Amino acid sequence: MTAAVMPTYGRIDIAFERGEGAYMYDTKGGKYLDFATGLAVLCVGHSHPHVVAEIQKQAATLMHTSNLYNIPGQERLAERLVANSFADTVFFCNSGAEANECALKMVRRYHHTNGNPERYRVITFNDCFHGRTFATIAATGTEKILDGFGPKMDGFDHVPVGDWAALDAAIGPNTAAIMIEPIQAEGGVMVVADEVMVKLRQVCDDKGLLLIVDEVQTGMGRTGKLLAHEWSGVMPDVATLGKGIGGGFPIGACMATAEAAKGMVAGTHGSTYGGNPLAAAAGNAVLDIILEKGFIENVQRLGDLLRARLEDVCQRNDAVVEEVRGRGLLLGIKCKFPNMDLVTAMRGKGVLVPPAGDNVLRMLPPLNIEEAHIDEAITALEDVCRDLGQ
Repeated sequence: MTAAVMPTYGRIDIAFERGEGAYMYDTKGGKYLDFATGLAVLCVGHSHPHVVAEIQKQAATLMHTSNLYNIPGQERLAERLVANSFADTVFFCNSGAEANECALKMVRRYHHTNGNPERYRVITFNDCFHGRTFATIAATGTEKILDGFGPKMDGFDHVPVGDWAALDAAIGPNTAAIMIEPIQAEGGVMVVADEVMVKLRQVCDDKGLLLIVDEVQTGMGRTGKLLAHEWSGVMPDVATLGKGIGGGFPIGACMATAEAAKGMVAGTHGSTYGGNPLAAAAGNAVLDIILEKGFIENVQRLGDLLRARLEDVCQRNDAVVEEVRGRGLLLGIKCKFPNMDLVTAMRGKGVLVPPAGDNVLRMLPPLNIEEAHIDEAITALEDVCRDLGQ
């Protein structure tokens, strides 16, 4: 890697030059099955013809205008997200972290508008991950990502998921909201039980708090629902999107009910690039595919199949891997060997997979994979487990 690039990443020494469907090809002729998808970004795979065509068409006509003007593609994308979710309104930005920043500002503004400006604190959960900005690293709260960036921004309290006594103790007169991921993906692919989501909704209703659901990694069909909180039947006040919404093009979205967003009037928030014509074209193209009849149901089917195959691998290789976690096509395998050993060995077999916290190996394939791709990934995992087990 050139010294001109700031060394904030521990990069693997591979450079990719193209991708097609579920595969990536490096500059030395290597071919890899992509079960990482740029960390759940490439939800419809590489170079999907419809996404490519829509981006090319938009780029050839109008790439950018500021949000000083109406943007028809943005309006269409917002209307479609609203029509297929709990939300009444959407703010567009460039990333999941920015969407979370918008959500955090929104809940403060909500209570300010209601005459309660003292309500600004947000309760988040141990093992969460909400982004890399000053506010979102404070919301995440782990020492690893806070180290060297102190003092930590005030306004966040952390409790374990499902510890109701700790949650009750953390709620005070300054509490504004509770923020949670339906699956703590970076934290180890830990699924938040549906009954926990239901109870959090009830706590928020009882205490006058807003419920923020971080769907940056779990949204856009990844779990077999458009948004993962739908599994619990819970309606949040605010939900955030990033990663998969643009299918590879940077775009984020903060979705909210009209009540939660009532304080977000002209001048309270903004983004130069957010929801510009090119980003909106990418988002609409991805939605065209995900909203096709049967697409999300097929994600459920493929997720069930992949999970069953992974559980079979765990059963036969219990000295190396011990359990499968997750939902849909956001799955994790708890490892008994260091997870990076498995990540490296899988790459050696031509399959890209990312790690996660709690010594977990993640599997984040494109949502439109075929059963043959699952077969290929499982064969590689079996080989890796056998080699490590010996």
